[in-house]
Amino acid sequence: MKRLAIVFGPALLLAAACSSTPLTPAPIVSQPQTSPTTSHSDATPIPSSKPVALVNAQSPMATFEHLQSSLDRDSIYFDYNQSAIRSVADSLIARHAKALQTYSRDDLTLQGNCDERGSSEYNLALGQRRADAVKERLVLMGVPAARIDTVSFGKEKPRETCHQEKCWAENRRADFVDSWK
Repeated sequence: MKRLAIVFGPALLLAAACSSTPLTPAPIVSQPQTSPTTSHSDATPIPSSKPVALVNAQSPMATFEHLQSSLDRDSIYFDYNQSAIRSVADSLIARHAKALQTYSRDDLTLQGNCDERGSSEYNLALGQRRADAVKERLVLMGVPAARIDTVSFGKEKPRETCHQEKCWAENRRADFVDSWK
C-alpha cells in the first residue's frame, strides 16, 4: 500500500498540476442502506455513491499510461550531418527530464538515427553523437547519467524510405524509448 502511495502520489500531483479547470467536488449523496455492511471497528460508513469529481477524474495509473505513451513517441530532429540540438527541442527534452525525475524507477534509452546518405560506419558514429547530445542535455537538467542508455542505429532503422529531403529529414533523429518498470 505504501508503494502505491509512492508511485501514484507524484502522478496524481502531476495530473492535478496540468489540469486546466479546477475540479469541484459534487455533493455526496448517500442512499439508505438496505443490507448490513461489514465495517472495521473504528471505520466510518462509506456512502454508496461516489462524488462526481472522483468518478470523472483520471486514475493515477491512466495518467501514468498516457504520459508513458506520449513520451515514448517523441523524437528530436537534427540538421543534415549535425548532432547539435535545435532550440525547438528544449521543451521536449525538459518534459522528459521532468518525467524521469518524477518517476525515479524508470530508465530511458536514446536511439540515434541518420538518413541513408553516407557510409554505415559514418552514420553509426553520427547516430551515437546525436543520442549522446540528447543524453548530455538531460544530465544537465538533473537526470542521473546512469539512468540513460544510448544506442545508434545509423541508417538501419529509417522511419521514411523515399529518397527525398522530406524523408531524409524525418530519419535524422534521436528517439526516446522509455524503459517503464
